[in-house]
Amino acid sequence: MNTIIVAGLLLVLLGFAYQLGWSKSRSLATPNGVRVHSRGQYHGTLVVLWTLVPALLVLAIWAFFSPGVTHWYTVSQIPSDVLQSLDQTGLNQQMQRIRDLASGFGVTGELRPFEQAAGENLARFQLLSFLIMIASAAGLGVLGLLYAQRRITPRLRARNEVERFISWLLIACSGVAILTTLGIVASLVTEAFRFFTFINPLDFFFGTVWAPKFSSTGAGDAGQYGLLPLLSGTLMISAIAMLVAVPVGLMAAIYLNQYAHANVRKIVKPIIEILAGIPTIVYGFFALVTVGPFLRDFGNAIGLPISATSALTAGLVMGVMIIPFISSLSDDILNQVPRSLRDGAYGLGATQSETIRNVLLPAALPGIVGAFLLAVSRAIGETMIVVLAAGNAPILRGNPLEPVSTITVSIVNQLTGDTDFTGPQSLVAFALGLTLFIMTLCLNIVALYIVRRFREQYE
Repeated sequence: MNTIIVAGLLLVLLGFAYQLGWSKSRSLATPNGVRVHSRGQYHGTLVVLWTLVPALLVLAIWAFFSPGVTHWYTVSQIPSDVLQSLDQTGLNQQMQRIRDLASGFGVTGELRPFEQAAGENLARFQLLSFLIMIASAAGLGVLGLLYAQRRITPRLRARNEVERFISWLLIACSGVAILTTLGIVASLVTEAFRFFTFINPLDFFFGTVWAPKFSSTGAGDAGQYGLLPLLSGTLMISAIAMLVAVPVGLMAAIYLNQYAHANVRKIVKPIIEILAGIPTIVYGFFALVTVGPFLRDFGNAIGLPISATSALTAGLVMGVMIIPFISSLSDDILNQVPRSLRDGAYGLGATQSETIRNVLLPAALPGIVGAFLLAVSRAIGETMIVVLAAGNAPILRGNPLEPVSTITVSIVNQLTGDTDFTGPQSLVAFALGLTLFIMTLCLNIVALYIVRRFREQYE
């Protein structure tokens, strides 16, 4: 409710600020043919920015400090004798009871005398702090509005200031993305090194047995953490997925690009790309209840033992999921091939199929390979389909008809339930994540390099 009130008041204030800046800009341009440097919308936007930034600054400060101040005030409402008798868990439960009372919710058990008063005091404190925050944000916003409105003159370079602000905003967004990536890498590397203090890296990267044990008695009971069974399962499922997705996706792209009528293309391409919008959990459920039993029954009919949950099941369904990814990228790459190459082939008497085979595909090959590599990285990182359809059997085997496990599934298993990040049983998830990150990073780098070479050649 508080968020809706803040958003509503902020929108009203910003609307008034924009209208005020736009109106004053229009009034400057009317008398005596005075030329204004920037258009009215830039002056209105500039006033909005001067109103928005101070208000957001107050809201950010309040959001950062409010939990700590509220925590301190709630603790201060607990009598000292009661506070001394509580451990950390009891203190958290007592504070939750006071917060529930302040919010109007009931509490279970006997209500102690100080709790009702503490809940009422906390409710008044939260209301007062919220009103102070609203008043401060609105006050600073109005001050910024008045200052920006007074700055509006015919020669004010409002457009330059607005565009400079947008440039800095875009730089900040890019910085957040970069810092987020660096934070993820740093956390993976740090925790992976902690894991390697328990387990020898050689045993991890070259071990053939995956049998972790959840035990708190020390590293001696940690079990075995061989990566090769998980790596083989990951690569096997990814290979099956690519065997399905690459020919189907590429042929669909060639048909849509070269053979399909424009009206057919408008219908078929969106239908193919609908597959990309289906959640992966739906694919996993489809593999578990439909594809897996079908393959098992088909295997029984021909005398071939096929498990309902196997690498084949997961790979087939994952390949179907990746088809629109390859098809869309390949279609865009085929469209980038210069028309002059095709026209030249037709002029020399080549048929359409010969032009596709000998001119179009060789010219688009670098970009298509880049699309394939990006699809491989998508297949390697897939989780939900493998969790439901692969069987979760971390055994080193080369038969795709039997259950296997992958790196992503093992990460889910190791981080499911209560986790204690002091032993190898949970820290191994970071080592697996770092391995998966390096694999997908290398594939993406290779793919982007190939795509860039392709673009430089034909643009």
